[in-house]
Amino acid sequence: MRRKVKWVGSSYEALNRFPKEVRKAVGYALYLAEIGERSPHAKIFKGIGNAKVWEIKENAPSGTYRTVYLVEFKEYVFVLHAFQKKSKSGIATDKKDVDLIHRRLKEAKDAYKELSREKK
Repeated sequence: MRRKVKWVGSSYEALNRFPKEVRKAVGYALYLAEIGERSPHAKIFKGIGNAKVWEIKENAPSGTYRTVYLVEFKEYVFVLHAFQKKSKSGIATDKKDVDLIHRRLKEAKDAYKELSREKK
């Protein structure tokens, strides 16, 4: 069964601002998540405390781009955040981005509960 992609907050709009080659790579990685597979570019997102939150890292001449998504539910892939990494020091994700991912993770779980109720 193929999962449906659900976009949380402005993640879809943010992804559409990425360079074309990055959008294509992220699109393919999300397709793999839809069919239950994992892109070699996807890794567990550290610091969130949930092994079902993954991130796709893609590089382009204009910088590094990340897309964070949730695969906790068998029917859906929730895209939580898409952003260009701005920090020049280290590999850590900026606190504001991590905080936003935490908020959107809660939104995704609430949305899943609502979608589950609608099915009944």
